[in-house]
Amino acid sequence: MCGIVAIVSPGGEVSDRALNQALDSLHHRGPDGRGAWWSPPRDAALGHARLSIIDLETGAQPISSLCPGFNMHITVNGEFYGFEAQRRELKRLGHRFSTRSDSEVALHLFEDHGVGAFRQLRGEFALALWDEAKRRLFAARDRLGVKPLYYAIHRSALYLASEVKALFAVGVPPRWDLRGVYLGAGLRGASRTLFEGVSALPPGCYLEFDERGLRVNRYWDALDEAGEAATLELAEGELVERMRAELDESVRLRLRADVPVACYLSGGLDSCAVLGLASRQASGPLRSFTVRFSDSNYDEGEAAAKMAAHAGSDHHELLLSQDDLASHFVDSVYHAETHVTNAHGVAKHLLSRAVRDAGYKVVLTGEGADEALLGYPHFRQDWLQYDVPSRPGLSRDEQLQHLASENRASHGRLLAPEKAVGSAAMEAALGFVPAWLQVQLESRQRGAKPLDYDQLERACAGDPVADLLDELGPLARISGCKVAEKSALLWARTMLPNYILAVLGDRSEMAHSVEGRLPFLDASLWRFLAGVPAQWKIRDGVEKYLLREAVRDLVPAEVYQARKHPFLSPPVDLASNVAFAELAGDLLVGAASAVPFLDPSAVANMLVALHSGNAGEPIHSERNLLYVMSLVVLQQRFGLQA
Repeated sequence: MCGIVAIVSPGGEVSDRALNQALDSLHHRGPDGRGAWWSPPRDAALGHARLSIIDLETGAQPISSLCPGFNMHITVNGEFYGFEAQRRELKRLGHRFSTRSDSEVALHLFEDHGVGAFRQLRGEFALALWDEAKRRLFAARDRLGVKPLYYAIHRSALYLASEVKALFAVGVPPRWDLRGVYLGAGLRGASRTLFEGVSALPPGCYLEFDERGLRVNRYWDALDEAGEAATLELAEGELVERMRAELDESVRLRLRADVPVACYLSGGLDSCAVLGLASRQASGPLRSFTVRFSDSNYDEGEAAAKMAAHAGSDHHELLLSQDDLASHFVDSVYHAETHVTNAHGVAKHLLSRAVRDAGYKVVLTGEGADEALLGYPHFRQDWLQYDVPSRPGLSRDEQLQHLASENRASHGRLLAPEKAVGSAAMEAALGFVPAWLQVQLESRQRGAKPLDYDQLERACAGDPVADLLDELGPLARISGCKVAEKSALLWARTMLPNYILAVLGDRSEMAHSVEGRLPFLDASLWRFLAGVPAQWKIRDGVEKYLLREAVRDLVPAEVYQARKHPFLSPPVDLASNVAFAELAGDLLVGAASAVPFLDPSAVANMLVALHSGNAGEPIHSERNLLYVMSLVVLQQRFGLQA
C-alpha cells in the first residue's frame, strides 16, 4: 500500500518541484520511502511514496523493465495476491525481475498481454505504467474500487494521483463541482467527484493518455459478471462448502506479508468470520482491534470480545467519546475528501491510528460482505417488496415495518418512505427504484438540507439519475437477476467506492499508514457468488445465510444469530455535548456563508434547533449537521472556489 503519482505533459516538461509537491501531500500513505522516475525528455514522470509490506529490501518503486525490447516503467499502490505462481511462469517465459515484490508482476504481465493483463491481477490496486516506446501512459484500478485513483487535465497535462489533495498540490484549481455536490455519493456515478475538473478512475477501468488525448475503458464490470454467470445448481451443503473454501482461500492470500497482520473486529458476522478463518491459518495469535462506544445501542464491544476469546486473538479495545470524535472530525474529513453524514469515519480513523501505534501496517477487514451477500437492510427491503411472497402470519407491510424496527439507521421508520419520490428514468431502465436510491432522491428534494436549491438546480438541470444511468450502461444485461441483487449491484458501482471504501476504508486507514485488506472483495469469491442463487443469500428473511452456515463453527452463537446493523457512531447531540457544539459553532457560524451553495439562514436555523434539542429525530438531524460541517471543512482545507 502506497501513494502514487503520474504526470504527463506532452511537448512540455515535468518539474522536480511538481512531482515532489504531489508526493509531499501523500507522505501519510507512504512514510517508508520515496521514489521517482522521469522519461528522458522529462515530459513524463512517475512517483511513489512507499509503505513497505512485501519485499522490504528490494521493493522500491517505480520499477523499470529489464527485458530486452521493452521500455516500460510502473508505480503501484496495493497488493497482488497469488503473484508467486505468476512470477514463476513469467520467469519460465524469459522475463527478468529486479525485485521480489508483487508489484513487478504487473509490469511483466503487461509486456506480454497489454491491457489484458489487468484482468489477470487478483488484488486491491491502483497503478500507473508508462510505455516509452508508445509514448503513452496507462493507469488502472482494481475491480471494485478498494484503492483510489484520481486524475485531472490542466493546461494540457495529465495529473494522476492516489488522492485529490495531490492534484491540488501541483496546481490543479480547487473548485467545487456543483453537480457532484448536488447528486451525492449515490447518484453521481463512480467517475464524478465533488471537485470540478477532477475525476475518479472508476473501479474495473483503465485509462490511456498520449498526444491523441485521454481514453477510459472498462476491463471488468460487476454487472456483466452477474448477468453472464451461470447459476450454480448445487445442494445447500455443497454451496456452504464452496463458500467456506473460497473465503478461506481469500483470507489465506491476504495474510501474506513481510510484516505482522492484524484484524479489525466489529462484533458483526463479517469481521468475525475473517478473524475466525485467519486465526486458524496464522502461526500464532493475531491481534484484533475494536471500537467501543458508551451508548449500548451502537456498541458491539461485548460481541467482539466474545469473538476474540473464541478465536484466541490478542484483543485491543478503543473506547471513544463524543469529545474524541469532535476533536478529530476535521482531520478525518480532510483525509476522506468527501462529505459525511455520521462520525463513523472518525471512529475508523482513530481505530487506524491505534493500529499503527501498536506497530501494525496491515489489517484484515470485513467490508464488502453486505454487497456480495445482500446484507444491508435496504437490500432485504427490496427482497421483501419485490422478490418473495409474504410469509404466513405476517402481511408484507408488517414484514417491512419489522425490518425497519431492527435497523438502528432508520430509527424505526422504513428506509424508503412509501411516498418517496422515485425517478421515472430509473424505473424505465431498471423496472423499480432501489430502496437506498429512493432515500438518495428524497434527500435532494427542496428543504431536505440547508442548501441554496435555486443555485444548485440551475447548475444541475435534468434528471438526477441521468449521470448514473449513462455510466452504468445497458441494464438489460442484469434482467435475469432478482430485484435485491440489482439493487446491490448498483450500490456496488456507486456507494461502495464513493463512500464505504473511502470514508470507512482506504482514507481512514491510510491517514495513519495502515493497509486494509478485504477478503470479501476478492475477485474469485465474487465470481463464485455471482452464480449463487439469491435465495441462498437471503433465506427466510435472514441475510447472508450462506456465509452464516459456512462459518457457523468459527463464531459464537450470538454472532451467528445476530442481524445486520450498519457500523454507525452514536448520533451527535449539540444540546448535551460541549465539544461538538463548539466545533459546530466554529465551523458554521459565519464560515458557512463562504460555501457558495449553502443557505446561511437555513444553517443558522438548523443550529438553533440542534442546540435547543428540537431538531427532530437525532439520526436525521445529525446527517444534515455533519453533512454541512464536512462541506465547510473541505472548503477551508482546500480553498475551494465555486
